Amino acid sequence: MNFSQATLLILGIYMCITLYIVYKGAQKTKNIKEFALGSGFSPTVVGLSLAASITSAATFIINPGFVALYGWSAFLAMSVVLPIGLFISLVVLSKSFRKYGSSIKALTLAQWVGKRYVSPFFSILMAFFSLLLLTFIVLICVGLTKVIASAVGADELIVLVSLVVFVFGYTMFGGANSMVYTNTIQAILMIIVAIILITSGFGHFSEGINAFWSKLDALDPNMSSSFNASSPLFRDWFEVIVCNFIVGIAIVCQPHIITKSLLLKTDEDVNKYLTVAIVVETLFFFVLFAGLYARLMFPDLMVDGVPMKMDSILSTYVVKQFSVGVGIVVVLGLIAAGLSTLEGIVQSLSTTITNDIIAPFAKIKEDSSSLSIINKVVIVLLAVLAIIISCNQLINPNLSVGILAQNGVYAFFSAAFVPVLFGIFIKDTPKQAAIGASITAMVVHFSVYYGQLTPYTTGAIRNPAVAATLAIVSAVVVGLILFSIYRNKQKITINQI
Repeated sequence: MNFSQATLLILGIYMCITLYIVYKGAQKTKNIKEFALGSGFSPTVVGLSLAASITSAATFIINPGFVALYGWSAFLAMSVVLPIGLFISLVVLSKSFRKYGSSIKALTLAQWVGKRYVSPFFSILMAFFSLLLLTFIVLICVGLTKVIASAVGADELIVLVSLVVFVFGYTMFGGANSMVYTNTIQAILMIIVAIILITSGFGHFSEGINAFWSKLDALDPNMSSSFNASSPLFRDWFEVIVCNFIVGIAIVCQPHIITKSLLLKTDEDVNKYLTVAIVVETLFFFVLFAGLYARLMFPDLMVDGVPMKMDSILSTYVVKQFSVGVGIVVVLGLIAAGLSTLEGIVQSLSTTITNDIIAPFAKIKEDSSSLSIINKVVIVLLAVLAIIISCNQLINPNLSVGILAQNGVYAFFSAAFVPVLFGIFIKDTPKQAAIGASITAMVVHFSVYYGQLTPYTTGAIRNPAVAATLAIVSAVVVGLILFSIYRNKQKITINQI
């Protein structure tokens, strides 16, 4: 049995196990609430689910390509600075978000925001902003397609369509009750694969750490530098440190991340949940180091005389580096990394569209059984859009599908950051301040990116992290100004009464 045949066999077994878990989860899913939040889970299971959800095809498949191209600066930005901001934000925000979310019975981030600020308009606005997360779905679909097609030697379009039909199909029925358990299995696979990938290049250290860096330096002095002036994304301290730290802080404000704490049974479970998630997630982020191993294997970024696309570098490294047995395990882990987040985003985005856009406009009550049917239709439509956009990215990416995903996702959590932050820590925040900050973030992000308003967002390849950083800072400033104005108006009104 060759590599392709063995991979197909293992994938078939994995699919059968997944479908069984989904079947069991579907039996417990009777309405949209159970689809969104499930029936309550242990902190270890939810912690593993969170780690798997945060770490996606981006971390395990796409981002190592950035490291292979641009070296240590990319690793420093994506695997050190960004996680520090993410972990700080996760610890600070999770408990308070869960406490308020549980008390108001929020199913989605959009609903949380709408109820927190007593503004149905804000809930709908945030739900429409959530549609930007479709770009992240596309990233994962492209990443998984690259890995599977490379492993089984199949046409990328056939793999893409099969993948989307399978994943979106089973997510349609199980919801959170199956997702948490499939995420747990995926997280365990990812832990095994992370260790394999991280240790796969230890042979390069046989002559010491300095010798390893010398090998990179011989390829390109920028490869071993903290800042890569020749790259379009990691040129200086602002791009590498400032932007990625701020992005890391705000990245928590995504529906499939911030709402995970709502799946816990009690408030006392939060600490254990966070500990499990952070420890496992730290391991996952170090997978990007394999990008350096891949560059040493392909110093000219060519394979069989053909230039490599950035999104294919890690999958090609896996096929060339490992034996059939180990390679299959790694491929399965890479697929698990993508599926874990893909499930979470499809589940949260479809719930948001159904619960926060369609239900209010159609005036359907939250406990109505018709919402479950509508939710399935929404997932089908998302699947169609995912296939169309992913096809374009497979054929004609702008450096990487990661740029598309960063632009969309970063814009979304830039808009969500201030409403969540103020909503948690400032009791009487006027809704005008939160809404104004959110709209400001969206306008600034896309103006900076598409208007090419900075040196970092000029040219064919522009840095979405810079646009997001300026958007977040602008949103905070505008939010504080509007808070001061409308808070004073509230005081005047109260005094007059």
